[in-house]
Amino acid sequence: MLMNTNDIEIIHLIDEHEFVINVGQAQASLSYELFDGRVNFTHTFVPTELRNKGLAEKLVRHGLSWANSEKFVIETSCWYVQKFL
Repeated sequence: MLMNTNDIEIIHLIDEHEFVINVGQAQASLSYELFDGRVNFTHTFVPTELRNKGLAEKLVRHGLSWANSEKFVIETSCWYVQKFL
């Protein structure tokens, strides 16, 4: 599947504590938890058919940017997010 990752839309599902990218019927996601002025990024997921296209990195960079703009203390229990901290 060819795709232009510059045109990807990241959707923030606030009530679900998740950032998502929808491509066709597939969805990549970055999940988080909020508590006491902190955000813990808990899990990234990219379906097999969307892997190796940079979607997880886009989600993480977007999530970290959001957390910084909200002035949250950033934590992670996700190994992939840890690579960016």
